[in-house]
Amino acid sequence: MSNNNKHIASHWEHFAHEADMGIRGFGPTCAEAFEQAALALSSIVSSLASIRPEHKITIACTAPNVELLLVDWLNAIIFEMSTRHMLFSRYEVQIDNEKLTGAAWGETVKMERHSPAVEPKGATYTSLSVHQKNAGWVAQCVVDV
Repeated sequence: MSNNNKHIASHWEHFAHEADMGIRGFGPTCAEAFEQAALALSSIVSSLASIRPEHKITIACTAPNVELLLVDWLNAIIFEMSTRHMLFSRYEVQIDNEKLTGAAWGETVKMERHSPAVEPKGATYTSLSVHQKNAGWVAQCVVDV
């Protein structure tokens, strides 16, 4: 699932979607687009610069296709945020067919420093898409907040 042509720079963005929030990750590989989508998810909650990557959490997902794998990945991150009371500012992803192995680095929420804006409830199938575009990949969906 990689593309050796590295013309696109990895980055993320939000896109408008009624009361929810659309997130979109871009990268030269599918895995890097997933990493960027996760950063977009984290940035909905707090400024990425305020989150220290102090603790590593390992995440594994399996899904029948790459789109569902994105939803599972983001929902696994949301689960870890909720149950561990953590925010994450660094991600690493490896994708092998229908299997994702990833890691998230972050810290326990500190209300005074992080000032969480919203609590993501879940990644949805709305506007779900993972595809190659130009010299890279795009991974996107809408997150229920």
